Amino acid sequence: MTSTDSGSTPKPPAKDPWELPDVSDLTVGVLGGTGDQGRGLAYRLARAGQKVIIGSRATERAEAAAAELGLGVEGADNAECARRSDIVVVAVPWDGHAKTLESLRDELAGKLVVDCVNPLGFDKKGAYALKPEEGSAAEQAAALLPGSRVTAAFHHLSAVLLQDPAVERIDTDVMVLGEVRADTDIVQALAARIPGMRGVFAGRLRNAHQVESLVANLISVNRRYKAHAGLRVTDV
Repeated sequence: MTSTDSGSTPKPPAKDPWELPDVSDLTVGVLGGTGDQGRGLAYRLARAGQKVIIGSRATERAEAAAAELGLGVEGADNAECARRSDIVVVAVPWDGHAKTLESLRDELAGKLVVDCVNPLGFDKKGAYALKPEEGSAAEQAAALLPGSRVTAAFHHLSAVLLQDPAVERIDTDVMVLGEVRADTDIVQALAARIPGMRGVFAGRLRNAHQVESLVANLISVNRRYKAHAGLRVTDV
């Protein structure tokens, strides 16, 4: 007797992991968009045709940075940026991470939040990883934003390459972590909007610490080889 004959329901075919949603109509807010990493991400996404709003503690700084970038990028204070965006990228300095997110808990409620903050320390030996009490910056964000859908991505990108208008493609993979596959699919699709980039699902938020920490190794690579190193995941 076959499984169908016995009355059980056949399993549907597995979803293609590279079948990703269309995110072209979503507005992306970048908290910390006046810093190097946030500004670079804002530029690349806007250049790819995404609607982008830069957020900063000071509206004037955000508006000035947006005007410099052009491409339809707008500037606003962090709260307004969060309210008006469908997806919010957190690219603030680590030392201001918790305070910024705590102050925006209401504005970020219901939003898809993408944390790309790397907790790092620096001494005469170079960069080294810090481990937050929650386990990682992304897990700290999830703890502080219980009403948001928190993911983690965009940790390993060179701010220099992101901001260089002469660079047409950035050939790198973006490790994407999160608890809900539909949310990580959206972030993967957002990464794929940037020519050369590919978003790769890399596990749940409990695995974010080693992804964030790897930036310390990439900084060492870049210093040694005078490079702007990224990552490629093979065989996927």
